[in-house]
Amino acid sequence: MGCPNQQSEVVAVSGDTKGCSCAPPKTSSAFMVNSEIGAVLAVMRRNVRWGFHYTTDEDQLDHPLITSFKEIRKQVFSWQHHWHTISPVMYLQPFLDVIQSDETSAPITGVALSSIYKFLTLEVLDLDTVNVTDALHLIVDAVTSCRFEVTDPASEEVVLMKILQVLLACMKSKASVNLSNQHVCNIVNTCFQIVHQAGSKGELLQRTARHTMHELIRCIFMHLSDVCNNNQDFTPGGRSHSGDEASIPDKDHSSASKPQDNGYTGSKIELAGGPLNLSTNIPEVKMDHESTGDVDQSKTHQVAEPYGVPCMVEIFSFLCSLLNAVEHVGVGPRSNSLTYDEDVPLFAFGLINSAIELSGPSLGHHPEMLALVQNDLFHSLMQFGLSPSPLILSTVCSIVLNLYHLMRVKLKLQLEAFFSCVLMKIAVNKHGASYQQQEVAMETLVDLCRQPSFIHEMYANYDCDISCSNLFEDLANLLSKSAFPVNSPLSAIHVLALEGLIAMISGMAETMGDADQIPVLEPDASNLEQREAFWNVKCESYENSDCWVPYIHKMKHIKKKLMIGVDHFNRDPKKGFQFLQGSCLLPETLDPISVACFLRYASGLDKNLVGEYLGNHDQFCVDVLQEYAKTFDFQEMNLDTALRVFLETFRLPGESQKIQRVVEAFAERYYEQSPNIFANKDAALLLSYSLIMLNTDQHNTQVKKKMTEDDFIRNNRRINGGNDLPREYLSELYHSICENEIRMTPEQGVGFPAMTHDNWVGLIHKSRQTAPFIVCGSGEQINNKMFAILSGPTVAALSVVLDLVDQETVLQTCIDGFLNVAKIAGCYHLDDVLDGLLVSLSKFTTLLLPMSIEDSILAFGHDSKAQKSTLAVFTIANTYGDYIRSGWRNILDCVLSLHKLGLLSARLGRDAADELESNSDDSVRSSLVNPVKPALPPARKSFGLMGRFSEFLYYDMEKPAPQPSEEQVEAQKRATEIVNECRIDSVFTESKFLQSESLLNLSRALILASHEDENGAVFCLELLITVTLNNRDRIMLLWQNVYEYIANIVQSAVMPSTLVEKAVFGLIRICRRLLPYKEELTDDLLKSLQLILKLDARVADAYCEHITREIMHLVKANAGQIKSHLGWRTITSLLSITARHPEASEPGFETLEFIMLDGAHLLPANFVLCVNAARQFAESRVGDVSRSTKSLDLMAGSSVCLVKWSREAVGEEPETALQLYQDIGEMWVRLVQSLRKVCIDSREEIRNHAVLMLQQCLTGLDGIHLQDDAWVQCFDSVVFPLLTELLEIVEEKSAKEYRNMEGTLILSLKLLSKSFLHSLPRVSSSALFSKIWVGVLSCMEHYTKVKFRGKRSEKIHELVPELLKNTLFVMKSTGVLSPNASNGLWEQTWLHVKDLAPSVQSEVFPDDEPRTVVAGAVPEVNIVVP
Repeated sequence: MGCPNQQSEVVAVSGDTKGCSCAPPKTSSAFMVNSEIGAVLAVMRRNVRWGFHYTTDEDQLDHPLITSFKEIRKQVFSWQHHWHTISPVMYLQPFLDVIQSDETSAPITGVALSSIYKFLTLEVLDLDTVNVTDALHLIVDAVTSCRFEVTDPASEEVVLMKILQVLLACMKSKASVNLSNQHVCNIVNTCFQIVHQAGSKGELLQRTARHTMHELIRCIFMHLSDVCNNNQDFTPGGRSHSGDEASIPDKDHSSASKPQDNGYTGSKIELAGGPLNLSTNIPEVKMDHESTGDVDQSKTHQVAEPYGVPCMVEIFSFLCSLLNAVEHVGVGPRSNSLTYDEDVPLFAFGLINSAIELSGPSLGHHPEMLALVQNDLFHSLMQFGLSPSPLILSTVCSIVLNLYHLMRVKLKLQLEAFFSCVLMKIAVNKHGASYQQQEVAMETLVDLCRQPSFIHEMYANYDCDISCSNLFEDLANLLSKSAFPVNSPLSAIHVLALEGLIAMISGMAETMGDADQIPVLEPDASNLEQREAFWNVKCESYENSDCWVPYIHKMKHIKKKLMIGVDHFNRDPKKGFQFLQGSCLLPETLDPISVACFLRYASGLDKNLVGEYLGNHDQFCVDVLQEYAKTFDFQEMNLDTALRVFLETFRLPGESQKIQRVVEAFAERYYEQSPNIFANKDAALLLSYSLIMLNTDQHNTQVKKKMTEDDFIRNNRRINGGNDLPREYLSELYHSICENEIRMTPEQGVGFPAMTHDNWVGLIHKSRQTAPFIVCGSGEQINNKMFAILSGPTVAALSVVLDLVDQETVLQTCIDGFLNVAKIAGCYHLDDVLDGLLVSLSKFTTLLLPMSIEDSILAFGHDSKAQKSTLAVFTIANTYGDYIRSGWRNILDCVLSLHKLGLLSARLGRDAADELESNSDDSVRSSLVNPVKPALPPARKSFGLMGRFSEFLYYDMEKPAPQPSEEQVEAQKRATEIVNECRIDSVFTESKFLQSESLLNLSRALILASHEDENGAVFCLELLITVTLNNRDRIMLLWQNVYEYIANIVQSAVMPSTLVEKAVFGLIRICRRLLPYKEELTDDLLKSLQLILKLDARVADAYCEHITREIMHLVKANAGQIKSHLGWRTITSLLSITARHPEASEPGFETLEFIMLDGAHLLPANFVLCVNAARQFAESRVGDVSRSTKSLDLMAGSSVCLVKWSREAVGEEPETALQLYQDIGEMWVRLVQSLRKVCIDSREEIRNHAVLMLQQCLTGLDGIHLQDDAWVQCFDSVVFPLLTELLEIVEEKSAKEYRNMEGTLILSLKLLSKSFLHSLPRVSSSALFSKIWVGVLSCMEHYTKVKFRGKRSEKIHELVPELLKNTLFVMKSTGVLSPNASNGLWEQTWLHVKDLAPSVQSEVFPDDEPRTVVAGAVPEVNIVVP
């Protein structure tokens, strides 16, 4: 037979209909109801039972179910115009009666359920419908108590699936907000029972039931954020979920529930196999009024009001209880034990995770929900986290990750326990975990590390809390060790661990921003040394970083000292206390409170030693024990729980007396805080002893006959002040001890501890007193402390992994990790970390491997690891160079290798100011920048026939150079691109921005690196000069090292080489560029040029011309800056050397001419030096005669400066002027002395010109102020020696060597006469005047006797009398020579004159002229010398 409503028979997996509106027009609702009535009746008529009434007895009445449908059918169309006033209960009731009837078959029930589902999904019922709340309640009650006859398994499954559809549709309906707490619990309970029953049904029903359960949980808990907690304050009776007491879910008692009265218990299945019952020992959601007989009005109201927190608390509690019921639920026939062991907790955890995800942060806003999470849920997570199933572990980790994200502030110690006792324990394989479990644990740790503030919060809340473990440090060490492949290839876990480390580093680096340095709040050292009770240190505000950052710094400092003290205590308690007293953590005189707090709050203590100390009979130890007990808070705590909390902190001593003292202290503290339970403290003491004995009896394997519950109750009669304690109370204590042993021997040793029942109880108690969870923002203020812990393990792990991997993604991950480490190290100026990074990275560049150039380029061009490492090295150098120290050597090793491979630009050695220099220097500069190849010896020309034939054969045999392959070309291209990306030139050209210490280390590294081959040394020297020139403002920092290095090169050179050339010209280049800017360094710079004077002769000869040209440029550009005698002495010394060099003399003379011409740059400091240098050029035979002549002119012309300086001295102070005149006189003497030396030159033109220039300097300086003794010195050291030397040349030298000496002698006689007459006013008053006068006469006398080729010179013979006569006339006119003189001058004069010119006396002093002459003014005498 066909079915009138085929759609109603289709079973569809429930979907989300909440987001769409499928409401029909209200006028069509009547037709919809009529249609569904027809559908149900049609199916009912197909059944023989229902069809009998219509075929055999027309007078028989219809069945009530059919009658109710017909009644609605009569009225339904009359309602369509006022449908909104019709109560839905009227037309829903027949459908609900069919659903609840045990007479209907599965197909009929299924059609009725489909009709209800249609009404719900098409929104026939909505919030505006009259009595919609009652209608929904009726629907839920009917569906959850559905009864039907099962005719076949398939139809049964269809009905069950439709039940799931309807219940889910109820929850998704907009009107579901009106459902009561009890109805929501019933819906969840019914769906779960179907889930449980579906284990023996088809796969589709199983999947649909589970999916429906998930959807229900989502719908319910999505509503939590909208619930007002003030109106939904609900506390289920009989169970406390507050955080004040640690309650571990009882696996034996809370897992099973009583059979439900309105569920499937009464369902009849009229088939072989009996009725169907779904309530066989499975957990059940029950509101409080179902489990207790007395219900007050407030709780009744909570059950009946719209659902909210009360039902959610019960549902969440039910979900947690599923985890405790795993061991007690039967295994289905289709399931094996392993699959079932995974299936149930996975299903439960999936539902819990959905509830947590949909509840969001609201889950922690309700105390009941929070208590369930803190205690029940987390304890189950701890247990199942250690299960052997990777799938369960993965689900558990997902839940923990969600809880950390949403509720970490309220789960501080729970999260610590899970991280330490589960995740880290599995990750390091301390639990015998499988590889899959390790991978899941590692993935979770990495996911946590990727959270923005995770690592900062771990450090702040755990590493800086004295009562917590160093979670951040342990995690860093774990990830580092896990990233190391030990005797095995790189696996996924290794990569995961590396990603975790990099995530931690990246999280820190992201908080740094672009700042050069993040301000760090360090603890006040003065406060750290003050004696303060560390257990009482509090933070003023855990929300304000200005408060909690100094606080955690202080606590970390305390914790470090405390851990050292703990270590000492574990070896010797006395030494431990002494150390803590010396560290100001305990008072100088120990008191019981401080010792008790140390034993109570310091972590890592040996619990055996603590127990022995507390049980000691010494009075001080007894007092400590009393104070120790007072640190516990036992309020609202059962006795067994309090005893567990107390004994969990130490090991109970073995001696009875010690046990008594310890238990007495505990009982006294417990009675003090719980006086309503016991009549006196003795009752607490006796019962505590009894519990310890019961614990030994139940859990000691040597005790064969165990104490029963009645025995235990009997043993504790009349201990409460003569009365009995409640039997229920004692029974509860008995079962608690029997099921969970109080461990008297706590675990010792290092590593990750196991979380026992007592540990968990202690943890929940400890959570009351722990410091609040600090929520870190960016964490930049604590990055430096964290980085000090993290950097070492991270760099080590990165280096190992980078050495072993070739995958591109992992390589890039490692490089990014290195760069992030560098960023943080740069921000905090951690030069040792940066140096370590560079050491590690430089090893992976492959640039330091000994290979041929072709192989190196080929390897580098195709090696992605080498390329990325090289880029990283120079990225660090360019970005964080300020904080590099020894790492510069590694950088330079890479630079040198690239240079050898020819991958560096030829302009790398240029400094930033090179472009500003004139184009005239290009040729010289290019020779300095580009490597200069050693000059090859000139090719020997072959003029003979055989020689030419040999050349022909040689050229014929020469083969062209092999062309590179495509692979080599591509490698070269790629290598060049990478090197260009490295921006190596910036490392040196931008060195002017480096901090001083880094710059100094760079210069030292360049000097050390240059000790390689000559080519590398040349390159390093160029870079050193570049760095020096770019740091002219800090030249004093570098100068000493640079100078010493160049001096070592110059002084050790014995042959010309590129290195020596670079050193010499680099030094000159430094001087040229720095002289204009460093006046205070001028002398040092110029003095350094004296190194050139120390060059080996062969070396100096090779570079003399270029050196001279560089000196010329230096002088022309900086002559005005050179002021000192020392500086000019260096310059003139260099110029003097060039006077006799064929190539260098021209620029050398040009330089000297630039200085001396017109006295442009002559100074008192360089006058004598320049005159001497000019004399060198005058005497030099290199070049033509005109250069020597010009040199003499320069010497003579320099006298103009003497006149100028003499005039300038007039305005000075007398003493100053006197000193200036004296200096000018000395310079004049040195000038004429230099000219005298040239006057004996063998070349006639030079010799004669020198005599004339000397005469000019002696007689032509009218404005100069010379002292009398200057003239005397001039005659003694210049004039007389000159005439004597010339006379000796005539007598001793060959006429061919010294041509035309006669003319020179004549000029010298004239010079003698003129200079004597010019100086006569000065020297005539001198005591040595007669000596000078006799000298003049003697010279004339000797010259008259000179012979040339055996003959006397007529010219001289004629000249001498004339000169003598003129001289005598002047002396006569000035009164210097007179007959009346008493100095004997008159007699001496005529004694010599009579031999020279006897007639002169009569001419000058005729007989008729009076013999006395009145002294008067000296007439002007114009002496004409022919």
